Amino acid sequence: MDPLPETESRRALAELLETLRDADERWVSPEWNLYTAEDAVEAHRALLHYLQWGLVGLFERDPSAPRFQRLVAPSRKLLGDNPDTIYFEAPVSADYAYRVTGETKGATYLSITVESSTGWGSMDNQVLGVLNDTTLDVDADGRFEIVLGGEPRQGNWLELPPEEGAIISRHYFEDTTHAATNPARIPEMDIEVIDGTPPPPPSDDSVSAGIRRIAAMIRELTVDRVPMAHGEPRSWVSLVPNEFPPPGLPGDLGLSAIDAAYALAPFVIGPDEALVIRGRWPRCRYANISLWNRHLQSLDYANRSISLNRAQMVADDDGRFTAVIAHTDPGVPNWLDSEGRPFGIAFWRFMLPEGDIETPQAEVIPLAEVPTRL
Repeated sequence: MDPLPETESRRALAELLETLRDADERWVSPEWNLYTAEDAVEAHRALLHYLQWGLVGLFERDPSAPRFQRLVAPSRKLLGDNPDTIYFEAPVSADYAYRVTGETKGATYLSITVESSTGWGSMDNQVLGVLNDTTLDVDADGRFEIVLGGEPRQGNWLELPPEEGAIISRHYFEDTTHAATNPARIPEMDIEVIDGTPPPPPSDDSVSAGIRRIAAMIRELTVDRVPMAHGEPRSWVSLVPNEFPPPGLPGDLGLSAIDAAYALAPFVIGPDEALVIRGRWPRCRYANISLWNRHLQSLDYANRSISLNRAQMVADDDGRFTAVIAHTDPGVPNWLDSEGRPFGIAFWRFMLPEGDIETPQAEVIPLAEVPTRL
């Protein structure tokens, strides 16, 4: 039997396999502060989540025929997902104009952003344009239509970047249950090219390009990314365990909501300890605290209490609350389950905040003392 002819797709697939091998050998290693068997397992899970997004969102990515894909889900977590949010993403290009139709679905907060850069997974891209529910024209049924690109116009319009980019929608729900696990909360979102024509059928060029997009994204999120502790942190990112920085605005940081304030800090607790956090909800549209692992993946919100929004948090009439991160239930309200992890990340979101935001204060105390000291 004659061998198959050599194709670019075969070379691209070999490159992807080499990227995965490189991630396993280099990224899952002490070079990225991974030392234990548990560290390796968690990193391999993250790697497969990245690959899953690559296959869903990047492989057949075509701005001439875009489709919205749900960016994260309970079984696909990356880049700081949130249990209360439904995210959709699609590729766009200034070579075309698009019509986006969607619905608010009763979201507490909704934003649509246009992002620069084709290197999806990179945090080096920028938010170039945003519409949120304060500037978006929405009908009485909660439906809307947005035009992307083409001639500037009044109302629901966003400019496109000169190079290929993306549109991302964020529907935040402040419910007593997490929207990401509730099929009834998933909104309809559609995108089409205005006066577009069908794309060409798959080819060696398109298939190999799709494989290489996946490999590039995996490299960006693994061996090409500087570990958080070695990078230059933003003002709202703390590298000091159990000490939150003042919440701050992300500016035009890619993949962020520019009309939000964030605060992030690592937590470190022993098996018989608890991290007690005291704070006050500011005036804002939506707020929560959620727990991530080191790879910016939320913990298991489908089965555990790892995230609390204002509808889930017990607070006084002034919005003041006390939350507790611990390995086991301390028997008080507002427990955040660490899943037994000695290390993780606690992340705050405040959407459309008004006025000053108090910096949450944290203190490590013996777990047995929690019921009497709170």
